[in-house]
Amino acid sequence: MLVATDRPEAPAAIRTHLGAIFVSLELSKSTWLVTSLLPGGGERMSKHAVRGGDIAGLLARFAQLREKAQVRTGETFPIVVIQEAGLDGFWIHRVLEHEGIESHVVDPASIATSRRRRRAKTDKIDGETLVRALLAYKRGEPRVCAMAKPPTPEAEDRRRICRERKVLVSERTSHANRIKGLLFAQGITGYDPLRRDRRDRLDDLRTGDGRVLGRQLKAQLIRELDRLELLFEQIKSVEAERDALLAADVADTPVALLLDLKGIGPESAAILYTEGLFRKFDNRRQVAAYAGLAPTPWRSGSIDREQGVSKAGNPRLRTTMIELAWLWLRYQPESALSRWFRERAECNAGRVRKTTIVALARKLLVALWKYATAGVVIEGAVMKTA
Repeated sequence: MLVATDRPEAPAAIRTHLGAIFVSLELSKSTWLVTSLLPGGGERMSKHAVRGGDIAGLLARFAQLREKAQVRTGETFPIVVIQEAGLDGFWIHRVLEHEGIESHVVDPASIATSRRRRRAKTDKIDGETLVRALLAYKRGEPRVCAMAKPPTPEAEDRRRICRERKVLVSERTSHANRIKGLLFAQGITGYDPLRRDRRDRLDDLRTGDGRVLGRQLKAQLIRELDRLELLFEQIKSVEAERDALLAADVADTPVALLLDLKGIGPESAAILYTEGLFRKFDNRRQVAAYAGLAPTPWRSGSIDREQGVSKAGNPRLRTTMIELAWLWLRYQPESALSRWFRERAECNAGRVRKTTIVALARKLLVALWKYATAGVVIEGAVMKTA
């Protein structure tokens, strides 16, 4: 029988001095869960709830944490806060920084989680996980998580024009499809609600069995056309505001260089700049990863395959680059990138065009980044005529 003196000593935990109060915020509309780890309190994390949106209550809780840590250790410590990027945006982060509190916004998808099929998930567990990730990040552990770089309020406000236009165009498509669907149910095809004579043509429409449109159906179609025409006016107003903004910023931004290229219009140039190129990137890998166009290999032992692009970046920039890649083939057929695409497509008998266009979008984004920031001319690219 082993006695206490014969038992092997348990390995001592590697401890580091906590030079700050580490806090994580689990945000929701009704409640903010504050999870904190204080110096002098061991490994136990404390949790407190604050009413959602109550910044004064949150700052009061931080003051209590400072006071508690000072009572335990006799020292005053700074507070380091972490929160996930999400519905609340970056306003809380800006308030904390204005109060002199170090704040970090993390990409929630970059934090490692258990791979069990049924893993436990609660706000309490997530709060502790965020604190541990923050501790590892401040220790300098590489690639422990991906911290987001919040844009300035001016940059965040500038990109709303393109995003609003995209929403309006989507709503326009929905209304147009709804009108077509109502008419198709009556056996009517070939009516385009986007044409200028859309109202005049309503009187000439006949159902599949030869009847005129019903009174209620026609009234519903007229109301749909009213909403559709309101969207036309709003889209036109947003586009005018976008063009005015681009004209005002053209001297200070790469937009002028992008607009000089054949095949790139005001909308594509605005999205490229406001969604991506306004940021500073260190290399081409960061550019591709920010757009979600970076490849994701799966390599383990004898297994070696590609899973496609990561889709972990900016979805608006990624969608625009895929569309722009197809336009590049049309308007820049003699460029080096277009020749590369044709060679790859011919080698595979055209079977991988959709896959190759994603690779072309990644190459094109990197080329446009070099062109807009460093002035590196894209090989074979044609400029617009005056």
